[in-house]
Amino acid sequence: MIKNLIGKQLLFFDGAMGTQLQKHGLMPGEIPDIWNITHADTVRNIHKQYIAAGSDIIKTNTFGCNAANLEGTGYSVGQLTASAIANVKSAAAECVRGKPCFTALDIGPTGKLLKPLGDLHFEQAAALFKETVIAGAKAGADLILIETMSCAYELKAAVLAAKENCNLPVIASVTLDKNGKLLTGGGIDVVVALLEGLGADVIGLNCGSGINQLLPHITRMIELSSTPVLCMPNAGLPDIINGKIQYNTDPQGFAESMRRIAESGAWLLGGCCGTTPDHIKALVKNCAGLMLPETIAKNISVAASYAKTVVFGGKRPDRSPIVIGERINPTGKPKLKQALKNGDYDFALREGIFQTEQGADLLDVNAGMTGIDEAAVLKTLIEQLQGIVDVPLQIDTANTDALACVMRAYNGKPVVNSVNGKIKVMDEVFPLVRKYGGLVVALTLDENGIPETAQGRIDIAKKILKHAEKYGIGKKDFLFDPLTMAVSAGQENAVVTLECLRRLKNELNVKTLLGVSNVSFGLPAREILNSAFLSLALEAGLDAAIFNPGVQLMQQAVADHANGKTVPQNALPHSAAVDALLGRDDQFKRYIETYGGQQPDDTDTIGEKKTNGISLGDAVLKGLKQEAEQRARCDLKIHSPIDLIEQEIIPALNRAGQLFEQGTMFLPQLLMCAETAKSAFTLIRSAMGSGGDSSDFIGTIVVATVEGDIHDIGKNIVRALLENYRFHVIDLGKDVPVQDIVEAVKKHNAKLVGLSALMTTTVINMERTIKALREGGHEDGIDCKIMCGGAVLTKEYAEQIGADCYVKDAMASVRYAQKVFGNI
Repeated sequence: MIKNLIGKQLLFFDGAMGTQLQKHGLMPGEIPDIWNITHADTVRNIHKQYIAAGSDIIKTNTFGCNAANLEGTGYSVGQLTASAIANVKSAAAECVRGKPCFTALDIGPTGKLLKPLGDLHFEQAAALFKETVIAGAKAGADLILIETMSCAYELKAAVLAAKENCNLPVIASVTLDKNGKLLTGGGIDVVVALLEGLGADVIGLNCGSGINQLLPHITRMIELSSTPVLCMPNAGLPDIINGKIQYNTDPQGFAESMRRIAESGAWLLGGCCGTTPDHIKALVKNCAGLMLPETIAKNISVAASYAKTVVFGGKRPDRSPIVIGERINPTGKPKLKQALKNGDYDFALREGIFQTEQGADLLDVNAGMTGIDEAAVLKTLIEQLQGIVDVPLQIDTANTDALACVMRAYNGKPVVNSVNGKIKVMDEVFPLVRKYGGLVVALTLDENGIPETAQGRIDIAKKILKHAEKYGIGKKDFLFDPLTMAVSAGQENAVVTLECLRRLKNELNVKTLLGVSNVSFGLPAREILNSAFLSLALEAGLDAAIFNPGVQLMQQAVADHANGKTVPQNALPHSAAVDALLGRDDQFKRYIETYGGQQPDDTDTIGEKKTNGISLGDAVLKGLKQEAEQRARCDLKIHSPIDLIEQEIIPALNRAGQLFEQGTMFLPQLLMCAETAKSAFTLIRSAMGSGGDSSDFIGTIVVATVEGDIHDIGKNIVRALLENYRFHVIDLGKDVPVQDIVEAVKKHNAKLVGLSALMTTTVINMERTIKALREGGHEDGIDCKIMCGGAVLTKEYAEQIGADCYVKDAMASVRYAQKVFGNI
């Protein structure tokens, strides 16, 4: 079985199928998967060449074999998948050699952007992948290869579909842009956290612009990963010579570079676009007899969003603990409770924005209250928060059904709050963590309640760890909470918690978390008591604290610890608070004498005044759709529509573009900003009485994904942003014939054309389209500029094929459009 070999010996995949089929006559626009039936001999012969070259694993010709791509072809997923697997098996049977050959069901991306960024629902994507997985497993595949994924959310849908519908090993591989990022902004750390959480058997990188681009990222992946790693790069970048695509890395150069990757610890090697049987033959020969370092399990406790990871207990340069914002919780917050009941999610979104601006590394999200469907509300709240903030989230619920629903929908690896020592609770929560991935908050209580002693809580922690082993969940996936109890209910409560905290760190070597503010219930000047307790807990080894990041004293305690200020118990700024916490102030007499005259702290409202009443431009920038519409209605009473557009909306969009280009705003936030601007702009434009006619537009732009390419993610993002900058966009869709683009430019008198291609096998059609537009200009008076973009393109390559501008991302397309139409 292939599973017994993974991570034990060096395994070789084959190389490219698409570029090999092109050599045998595959035409632009043809679906390669159909050749499994119509040109089965050709497909089998290519497989045989790779097997003869030394490949251990052969990918099926099913990269785009899903129902969405095959619609209208007359072929089914089951038909083509079965034929593809039969072709590999037949080829292997005809080749005589001394080692087995395994069949990998090859699954590529759908080519669509998932909601909320695009039109494809997460469950729809999972259903598309499910059909292919079931067909492949039934037909005899030995393993599942999910490859060339650029969106973390689609990657999750594919891996879940594979894990839920077969028992085969799952290899999951992503492709990165030139900055080492996924489409939605995450890097290698996000990929590793997500895939290891989902239980992938192998993780890896493929495609890209060649080995040199992948080398630093594959090295980083090996450093972080506890699972074996795959590397399948392209044979460099393509050149077009005499009308044909040729890649600039020859077999020997490919093999030499790949040996360095193998020596660094990659257990599975192969090739992507442009690699031939000769490349694989050289690779196998050059790596013969190579001894690889063993894949070592990494003790990294990590949570992730689609864009960022947070490592608990890591060596942060400033020694600062992880701060988890507590304010998105309706308990004791009547305004938030009413907002959630009314479906007013902007109230909670403002809280999320405020807390991240105040330095929260994560946000705790709770919707537990009567009178609502908790699962539905929490899921919606999480999805909307992930559209406007990039930090990981902590799913806070005691409702297992709600937890299952939200963990499935979450984009990344969340913190799960919480589990405890009750067997029933562990047996409900641990399967979800095993399936979806998560960092679990473990409360040191069980069926008998909360132990009064630190030893009792340590015993429960040991019980939780032992029970978790049955589910394959180890120490690194826990955050233990020794429980903060109010000192007003027992003067030894803080002392017991701090002792338990030290022992959790020193004896069990686990990561720790505390909800800090519980300690001060029933006493005055709660901020002072809370901050003193936080200082003591940090000195005791606390890794993460849940509190309101808008409280200045709490932030000061964090800053002092981060700056290395050790705080002796008798020398804290608030020594009366320390005495109260450590049981040295009988009945809190000194503390109450010192602080009893102060007004009670209204910590629940800190931040509300800072998040209410924001401007229209700020609402647009932060992606607060309801807030933007409300502000627009109010502002229209005192400002002209033109002033609002020019002084609020356009500056907000420009600022969002700058933040995106600087790497401090990510694609989901950028698109949410654009969607919010569109909503406000529609309302304002209706007040102008124009109804949105063509007089509102700056200029007309035609966009298309070129012939033969079914991926329109990048093009759709470009369209969305251009439309929000008041350009009239004619979207021709994907796989658009050359002549259709030419005719559309003529028909609409477009002054700018945007062309997109994701695959190296289709960039030749981008060159054909540019050439046709130039020739059309000579014959029929077409006068337009051409910009092009896509994962496989570079500035040099764009210039080579005759484009006027290479756009590296969606904002670059806006900048160029503004330049073309003189709107800078």
